Amino acid sequence: MMRNPLVSILVPVYNAQEYLTECTDSILSQSYENLQIVLIDDGSKDDSLKICSEYALKDPRIEVHHQENSGVASTRNHLLGTAKGEYVLFVDADDW
Repeated sequence: MMRNPLVSILVPVYNAQEYLTECTDSILSQSYENLQIVLIDDGSKDDSLKICSEYALKDPRIEVHHQENSGVASTRNHLLGTAKGEYVLFVDADDW
């Protein structure tokens, strides 16, 4: 029997509009499809939240959360609370 465990990819987002599209596209282009992708906007002042929301409309695996700016450590802890996967991976919003 093949296992296909859920993998949670957690992305803290803060003022990342310049990189966010490339980052999210790279996650979505992976061959492994059983993903939970969680984007948390940490009070961005640019269009990051809008970009996250547009991706969530396109792909049901993407969840978007928003919070007042509290820093990356707090945001990562919040992200861990949303993870449903057997495995968890953090990706920064400027990674691809």
